[in-house]
Amino acid sequence: MTDEREENFTFSDAENSAAQDENGAAVSAAADESGAGRGTDVPAPDPYAARRADIENVLRKSFKKEIMSPFARAVDRYELLSPGDRVAVCISGGKDSFLMALCFRELKRRNKIPFELTFLSMDPGYKKENADLIRENAALLGVPLTVFHSDIFEAVTTVEKSPCYLCARMRRGYLYSKAKELGCNKIALGHHYDDVIETTLMSILYSGQTQTMMPKLHSDNFEGMELIRPMYFVREADICRFRDRNRLRFLRCACRFTEMQEKAGLAHGDEGKRLFVKKLIAELEAKDPGVEANIFRSMENIHLAAVLGYKEKDGTRRLFPNEYA
Repeated sequence: MTDEREENFTFSDAENSAAQDENGAAVSAAADESGAGRGTDVPAPDPYAARRADIENVLRKSFKKEIMSPFARAVDRYELLSPGDRVAVCISGGKDSFLMALCFRELKRRNKIPFELTFLSMDPGYKKENADLIRENAALLGVPLTVFHSDIFEAVTTVEKSPCYLCARMRRGYLYSKAKELGCNKIALGHHYDDVIETTLMSILYSGQTQTMMPKLHSDNFEGMELIRPMYFVREADICRFRDRNRLRFLRCACRFTEMQEKAGLAHGDEGKRLFVKKLIAELEAKDPGVEANIFRSMENIHLAAVLGYKEKDGTRRLFPNEYA
């Protein structure tokens, strides 16, 4: 990685101050354009402006080390952005995706690489109160959502085996399709560091294979489209601290199937397994600090000469002792 590229994603205190000045200038410019003070019609004041500015300031200053720097580091290390990219930032309504939107906006304010953002939200069949909460948070945080609808919740409600996996696959397909329709070449999802290590361990325990959640992927079904995960190095605990510090309330999984299982007092399928693995990793980390980092690093240190078999990118299997020499 060159120094020039690293500079593109570096945040200094001077830049933080400049960003605040730009925000103030932008507000003043908007007031001037609206005709404020000239006797013309003036738009109603934004009731969220002051609180939004406080939230952005907390992200910029108090959580620079825990959130903004890891976000920028992932973008840099895995080369998630290129000049001219049009990124569909996918907003599910949860804490991770809304924070990702704020981080992208902050990155764009300072970035030397030109890229464009579209904030895309799919309504897969939310109840009205859940859809309303997403729109309220978008208004509060100043995220201009493009919302479209699908019937995914209806489709997966009757699926007994791995409904969460099917739901995620269907969501991704709809998001790719809509993003491409809107002229984007990438979709950004809000998976964080903890999601990565949990997925890594789940693949071993429940799938009998070793693989992880990658920071970026080419789409198999939508030519020219990529998926990126810029929250890759951000810890979930820090996301929760940011949420609580700012007294924010976001959606959890609003799936009808999840609601039915929770009412029955049951942990269902994929999410039950993920919760178990999350708790297991936390217990191991408490007993032996460094376990979490080792799970993450294990995916960077696979020795092919010390495994019984592996798959090539094209699916070809290489098995011991056939490869033994």
